[in-house]
Amino acid sequence: MGLPMSDPTAWATAMNNLGMAPMGMTGQPLLPDEVKHVVVRCFDKTTMSKMNTHHLSRHPDFDPALGMMTGIPPINPMMPGLGIVPPPIPPDMPAVKEIIHCKSCTLFPPNPHLPPPATRERPPGCKTVFVGGLPENGTEQIIMEVFEQCGEVIAIRKSKKNFCHIRFAEEFMVDKALYLSGYRIRLGSSTDKKDTGRLHVDFAQARDDLYEWECKQRMLAREERHRRRLEEERFHPPSPPPVVHYSDHECSIVAEKLKDDTKFSEAVQTLLTWIERGEVNRRTANNFYSMIQSANSHIRRLVNEKAAHEKEMEEAKEKFKLALSGILVQFEQIVAVYHSASKQKAWDHFTKAQRKNISVWCKQAEEIRNIHNDELMGIRREEEMEMSDEEIEDPSEMKETDESALVSQVEALKEENDSLRWQLDAYRNEVELLKQEHGKASRDEDTTKEQQLKLLQQALQGMQQHLLKVQDEYKKREAELEKVKEDKLKIETLLETLKEQQSVANEEDKERDVTDGQGNESSMPRVCACSQEKECPVEKTLSNSPVKSEREALLVGIISTFLHVHPFGASIEYICSYLQRLDSKICTTEVEVLMTRLQTTFKQELSGVGASLEKKWKFCGFDGLKMT
Repeated sequence: MGLPMSDPTAWATAMNNLGMAPMGMTGQPLLPDEVKHVVVRCFDKTTMSKMNTHHLSRHPDFDPALGMMTGIPPINPMMPGLGIVPPPIPPDMPAVKEIIHCKSCTLFPPNPHLPPPATRERPPGCKTVFVGGLPENGTEQIIMEVFEQCGEVIAIRKSKKNFCHIRFAEEFMVDKALYLSGYRIRLGSSTDKKDTGRLHVDFAQARDDLYEWECKQRMLAREERHRRRLEEERFHPPSPPPVVHYSDHECSIVAEKLKDDTKFSEAVQTLLTWIERGEVNRRTANNFYSMIQSANSHIRRLVNEKAAHEKEMEEAKEKFKLALSGILVQFEQIVAVYHSASKQKAWDHFTKAQRKNISVWCKQAEEIRNIHNDELMGIRREEEMEMSDEEIEDPSEMKETDESALVSQVEALKEENDSLRWQLDAYRNEVELLKQEHGKASRDEDTTKEQQLKLLQQALQGMQQHLLKVQDEYKKREAELEKVKEDKLKIETLLETLKEQQSVANEEDKERDVTDGQGNESSMPRVCACSQEKECPVEKTLSNSPVKSEREALLVGIISTFLHVHPFGASIEYICSYLQRLDSKICTTEVEVLMTRLQTTFKQELSGVGASLEKKWKFCGFDGLKMT
């Protein structure tokens, strides 16, 4: 679809290629004032080849037989410059859009007198358009049929609300699609509202377009930076070659290069870099001294070269002076010829033009001769001044010869002083190195000492914490011992009270027996029988009691008080460890046997599951007392 382009110079270029004067560039219209409309190409191939010549036929220069205006040569379609872009539409000339026929729909142009449809600001790199006002029955195939003439369509995203987004392959295709904004579309020949609509085409902002545009801009920026970098590198001076690091092998190579006149400058630069890097030390001092000595040997060569160049310069000056004097002689001869020609004998025979030329040539020759003569005189003055300086310096030469010996001695003393100073610097450097090494060693020792002190401090802190824990445990154990002692005292008092009660009971029984014997003798056998019966169970109970000694009774009391303090029970080892503090001769088997005999006072329970199964003893004396 041929659409108007935004570049007005393209049509002028095409006209220039045709050999025609470009019209419309100076403000004049491309066509006469009678032409009021511009025919716009449409999608149909038949309408694309037709042109509306109704207004052209009214022009006096229009020839209907040829289909063109007279005075303009016929246009060959194969001529260069055709087919690039259509002619730009002048701003004061309204564009008439024609009907566009497609296979399944028809597009009717909008009213030409209405203002153009408004569009939003074009996003950068826009390849997507918004198309609104689609018919309700419009499909993607119809949309593709209408807009594929603008260019290659990549994707169509259609909505249910009669609008869609179309993404093209290139940016210029969006301008062609915007041309269809305002057209009324009709599907087939139907007049139903669902088959008609008014198209509104506008720029759409898509992330894909923005991403591609940014990628393109970044690529252009990279290319520009690369181009600038290449230009800068082209104008940069070449970097000097890197200097190798010092080694014995490289030192021998540089020493050989120092002896060679052609490689002396490169070797001296390497030597200077090594010295500035600080490669000179006690081990390499001799090598550097030999290289410096070989560098010093080139001074005589350089002085001789300078003298040779000065001699060459003097010889060149002499040659230049001789050549200049010969040129001046020839100038003098030419000026003499001009002067002899200007004399009366020969001057009268020349014409005015010849005389004029001779006089001009004479003036030019005199000017050039004077310039060269001044130059030669300047050279001679310089020589005379140099000679006068030498004459002035001649009396002092005797003094210089006398002073030369002193100067040589002073230079020798300076060299010795410099050598001694260099040796002193070398010794100072060695002392500094030794100090640094000693400082590093002392620092290492200090760090090791600090680490040892830190470890000792940590160990002391750990020991202090352990001592604090031991003191806390000792205080707890002392409190437990005090409690046990109190319990023991209580048990002893209880035992004493029991013994006293038992003795009192025995005395009362004896008194009763005595009174009964005096009152009734016949009842003696019964009382005896009864007393025997009473004594027998006491003996039985004494003989059958589980506590067999006072020591076992004390153990029972202490164990009972210990387990009373531990209501959840304790293992036999824990109980024995507590008892062994009181008496180290106590063993676990003895305690366990004693506690198994007193089943009404102590009971054994199992706690835990599996591998964590544990036997614990508990105090149950109060429960056993209730049961008895």
